[in-house]
Amino acid sequence: MNVGILALQGAFAEHETMLHNLGVTTTQVRLPAQLEQIDRLIIPGGESTAIGKLLETYQLLEPLKARAQAGMPVWGTCAGMILLAREITEGRREGQPALGLMDITARRNAFGRQLDSFEQALSVPMLGEEPFPAVFIRAPQIDRVGPDVEILAELEDGRIVAARQGHFLATAFHPELTRDDRFHRLFLEL
Repeated sequence: MNVGILALQGAFAEHETMLHNLGVTTTQVRLPAQLEQIDRLIIPGGESTAIGKLLETYQLLEPLKARAQAGMPVWGTCAGMILLAREITEGRREGQPALGLMDITARRNAFGRQLDSFEQALSVPMLGEEPFPAVFIRAPQIDRVGPDVEILAELEDGRIVAARQGHFLATAFHPELTRDDRFHRLFLEL
């Protein structure tokens, strides 16, 4: 298995390290030819508008959409989750490129600014009884899920922060910034 990590902007190196620790082959994806070499793709955290524009600049947006719609598993973390969402609220810029692959509505910067970043022990029943150490940095949240979307994790106040729809996975937080590899293992099983 070769896992691609979109390496245009954001926290791609940390995902790569986590996957290498699991013994998984990775490819940093920056060009359409690299997209053809992978079996699944992680879209990392970063800045969703910048990543979307770079997807267009490097002519990756449409090939990535086509591969994903044909069944390639895709995981979006933080900004990557925003790009996966069918709808984006709170601060979407006019003409902002997005993939629109998951039937969710993502709200950008739902938890405030960089200074409002936090860590939270998160209950994720699918991953077992031990709470997951979720790291939220200028994080989005999921405001709405479609009928085919499975909610994987919510904060105590009910805000949705992780979901799955078929071969798509979305997390509002950064699992790659922890030592806990359970979300990466889950993605490898999709």
